[in-house]
Amino acid sequence: MRKTVTRAELGEMVGQEMGVSSWFEITQDQIDKFADCTHDHQYIHTDPEKAAQTPFGTTIAHGFLTLSLLSAMVYEMPAIEGITMGVNYGMNRMRFVSPVKVGSRVRGRFVLLAVDDIRPGELQTTVQVTVEIEGQEKPALVAEWLGRRYYEVAA
Repeated sequence: MRKTVTRAELGEMVGQEMGVSSWFEITQDQIDKFADCTHDHQYIHTDPEKAAQTPFGTTIAHGFLTLSLLSAMVYEMPAIEGITMGVNYGMNRMRFVSPVKVGSRVRGRFVLLAVDDIRPGELQTTVQVTVEIEGQEKPALVAEWLGRRYYEVAA
């Protein structure tokens, strides 16, 4: 079951690791569906034969597919009590460090950098996220992820 923390407890977590997600396997079917969705059918993603001739030796996940998996990975991190919804606000720094080859497994590692009150009923989280590739030293991506969280304000 997902852990729940209060906003005060969340503030005490600044500078600490919030958690590490489960591993997510990257399949060719998933890559192909992402290509269909984004209209990005570059052969390094969708043509195993042609991609085998590249330095990667196989197809690789789109960087934005890897980035998009953060939405699933973060659901394994602590939930904030009283939050009614959350939205992506953006990224401060984001780099695709290493390609994710088909058949690889990735997971997210989350460190809370900041929690800021924006206005009554709205707070912003800044999270350092690293997407690790199983068995590799270098990560798939590193980013500072900004999220806005909304809650009911007592009248």
